[in-house]
Amino acid sequence: MKLNLSNPNAFFHRLFQAVDPILFVATLPIMAAGLVTMNSFSGSSPFFVHQIIWIGISFIIFFGISFVDVRFLKRPGVVALLFVAVAALLAMLFVVGHISRGAASWFRVGLFSIEPSDPAQIILVIVLAKYFSRRHIEIANIRHVIVSGVYALIIALLILVQPDLGVAIIILLIWLGMVLVSGLSKKHLATVLAIGLVAFVGLWFFGFKEYQRQRIEIFLHPLTNIQGAGYNAYQSAIAVGSGGLLGEGVGYGTQSRLNFLPEYQTDFIFAAFAEEWGLVGVSILLCLYAIIITRLLQTSISGVSNFEVLYGLGITFFFLSHIIINVGMNIGVLPITGVTLSFMSYGGSHLVTEFAALGILMSMRRYRLSGGREAARQEIVGL
Repeated sequence: MKLNLSNPNAFFHRLFQAVDPILFVATLPIMAAGLVTMNSFSGSSPFFVHQIIWIGISFIIFFGISFVDVRFLKRPGVVALLFVAVAALLAMLFVVGHISRGAASWFRVGLFSIEPSDPAQIILVIVLAKYFSRRHIEIANIRHVIVSGVYALIIALLILVQPDLGVAIIILLIWLGMVLVSGLSKKHLATVLAIGLVAFVGLWFFGFKEYQRQRIEIFLHPLTNIQGAGYNAYQSAIAVGSGGLLGEGVGYGTQSRLNFLPEYQTDFIFAAFAEEWGLVGVSILLCLYAIIITRLLQTSISGVSNFEVLYGLGITFFFLSHIIINVGMNIGVLPITGVTLSFMSYGGSHLVTEFAALGILMSMRRYRLSGGREAARQEIVGL
């Protein structure tokens, strides 16, 4: 798509032709809510300024990728290279990774920290979309379920040993969701669940760190140690509950102003927002997320080939997992796992990854709207 920059009106018209305007606009108030919440805690919060910079970078990446022909992602060589590259980056964390809060999950590059587990989630979606798009007719064969599971397990284990339990869970949820939409039989589903149960038992005794076991135990018995391992969950529940119907007002949340609520800019930003905006604000926020998920599903099911459909559904599972897990742990119905809230939590790596993932989907959408369906059929015939 060629853009005429000399005519601003034509430029912006064609710019928003390339993307889903409803999807894009729905993200804006969510990011604004995150910025307001971050700033309300300390007035001139450094998180506020840094996040604005990351939002600008994310927009550039989103619109830039939207105009790129991403069909090269279907090439087996490209998919293999992406998988090997992200696995290598995750492995390198144990050698040169920056340790923060006991986890070696970041590369320190100057003033910035890069978390490769974020793009790893999107690359896994691409890998699985490619794998299942070529084998969807044979998915009844348990071999394909196992092979695809190995891809996900490699990434999940490299992330789990950092240790980052939350992202490892999301990796497995993405795999499970894509397997289900690819046509997994009930018998194979029962087998997968049994394997998952055995794996969880093994991880409980030999894989989980002590604090990870404590988080699960606190989830089952939330009031047993509110001064220790259960402190975060307890303070989060108080913050959400104290918001009431209309909230306590921006900057007037007691949990936030008195610094009882930990990690207010990342893991518990939902609780901080709920305290200040109440049930009404939370309802609006969840409606915006529902719009995003709905638009993702609509774009996905209209893909020109199985690859586009599966990629879109995989991205939907990616966002849905982040939203459900983060909100769930903030209101006390899920264990604390350190998962960020899409578009709202502070951080550059996850925000850039989210908009890059959307940019790829918008590129696929643009190709479909420009008449790519027939070309896709010819491409499939030629495979």
